[in-house]
Amino acid sequence: MPGIDECLLETMRLPGALGAALVDWTSGLALGTIGDSPGGDHEAAAAETAEFARSAAEHPVFIPGTADTSGGLLPLEDVFVATHEGYHLLRFVRTAHDSSVFLYLWLDTELGNLALARLRLRELAERLVLA
Repeated sequence: MPGIDECLLETMRLPGALGAALVDWTSGLALGTIGDSPGGDHEAAAAETAEFARSAAEHPVFIPGTADTSGGLLPLEDVFVATHEGYHLLRFVRTAHDSSVFLYLWLDTELGNLALARLRLRELAERLVLA
């Protein structure tokens, strides 16, 4: 089972991967980063994507009506944004604690394969070990 660094290295092996991060969406802090970042600042990108992820995850329109065993609502699976400069994919990671982290992947629009990236991030999120 991969840790943060191994997970991010595997993420960068995806075709068209420009950069990736593991982000805590409650604090906006990057727990790990690799590659490039939109705007050139991983910490700023982490804070901005965390705000976006938190907004989506807490919005009533996107929250499933079923609760998990701890009584909390299940998080979203993915959030995807397409821009002229790239695809931005956020994959929420279920953890034993509070499930407040997500994998963030920035893909080149011409070289990236969104379907493959989504499947691969799901696999990585399921195997990721957070110490």
